[in-house]
Amino acid sequence: MYLIGKEEEFTNLLVELGTKRNVAQVMVFLANIPEATARDIQQGTDLRQPAISDAMRYLIQQNWVASRETKAESEGRSAKIYGLSRPFHEIIDCIEQEKKKEATDQIALVQKLQYHLR
Repeated sequence: MYLIGKEEEFTNLLVELGTKRNVAQVMVFLANIPEATARDIQQGTDLRQPAISDAMRYLIQQNWVASRETKAESEGRSAKIYGLSRPFHEIIDCIEQEKKKEATDQIALVQKLQYHLR
């Protein structure tokens, strides 16, 4: 699955809000499937492994993505399986609250400047 149409639009909107492109791409990809390995994400987003790892660190830190280990079928390495830890709309709600706080903080700084100019 490559990000096309609606998925690309979601990705671009998240980027415009200040989300790193790789994080936005992984979020949108995971919003459309229940679980995926890093390889699945790599194939579906056309991101390189370091960009995926970087995005996963951020998403896990935000508690938006959870991971679990899966046993390898052969003697190979086990793989991590990733999935959103909450519905996508709740993640968007978190982003909205963060942006509202940022705007409020910026307005408070402007008001403080205006106060000192009087």
